[in-house]
Amino acid sequence: MAMSGGIDSTMAAILLTEQGYELEGVTFRSWDSISKACMERETGCCSVDSIFEAKHIANSLGFNHQILDIRELFRQTVISNFISEYMKGRTPNPCVVCNKYIKWGALLDLADKLNCEFIATGHYARIGSLEGRHFISKGIDTTKDQSYFLWQLTPENIARTLFPLGGFTKQQVRQMAADRGYTKLSQKRESQEICFVPDNDYRNFLQQNSPEYSAVGPGNFISPDGRVLGQHKGYPNYTIGQRKGLEIALGQPMYVSRIDAASNTVTLGTRDDLLSTRLTASDYNFTKIEAPQTPIEVIARVRYRSKGVPATVVAAGDKIVVEFSEPVESVSPGQSVVFYQDDDMIGGGIID
Repeated sequence: MAMSGGIDSTMAAILLTEQGYELEGVTFRSWDSISKACMERETGCCSVDSIFEAKHIANSLGFNHQILDIRELFRQTVISNFISEYMKGRTPNPCVVCNKYIKWGALLDLADKLNCEFIATGHYARIGSLEGRHFISKGIDTTKDQSYFLWQLTPENIARTLFPLGGFTKQQVRQMAADRGYTKLSQKRESQEICFVPDNDYRNFLQQNSPEYSAVGPGNFISPDGRVLGQHKGYPNYTIGQRKGLEIALGQPMYVSRIDAASNTVTLGTRDDLLSTRLTASDYNFTKIEAPQTPIEVIARVRYRSKGVPATVVAAGDKIVVEFSEPVESVSPGQSVVFYQDDDMIGGGIID
């Protein structure tokens, strides 16, 4: 049982215990970044309190708990990808990488060593199967559904996974925690930050952890037709769709529409310049079905909170091609495009 010390993994553990499962609790030590912001927020992988909270909860429920030091693996996978993507002018999705290499990598390895049949997490998602092939479906609570972050898992990974919270809303989970005496935990506020960037300032994180970032100097803002509009502070400081913080006045709202790391240029355009009707993606993975060799209809989401858009998707060698039925705003290289049919998540890829 992956335990963060928060309400979701705690209630997942309680429900599994009540259902008769034998549990082994695990909390990751993934990143050390003690900072003022971290201590104030008490969120993220740096919170010592959360580790001991998880241990206390496991002890109170009567099962073993251990701390798994995965700092080196976390640096080699999640942190390395995070820095590398920004330095390529892309926008990474560290939760997707973490799920693949840490929660369904290191955790499954430990499960094997401990002779555990399943791993469990507090994700808001559900598991289905079709003709022996396991896949992930949306959680009942559409405002908390986390299936978007799980598209890289294989059917074999999913077959060994339990999501005890997938059939509940967040409010129901809070109430269940309160009913069982975990009043303080039931009132704990949500963390919205990337766990290793507790102050939510990725630029500050890059400055502290990437010599390449510090070496990037100012460059040109350009228009879609190549005219120089002004100077920026270096391409890694910007993301697709960004409007605030550009520090340039052009008489109308302008947005980052393209980032070119090779030339250190950032293209600014109008909102219409953010619209796309087509994308290609790589490193794709399909779970409920095999990768489609002829176009199929799906609902495609290009970011976690985005509204899904009807689209067709087809595999073309090592890429997939997605054609939207209507223009989609701020498609960002490095982010995930994830495909659904009804409530079932069938696959996804990394946007190129």
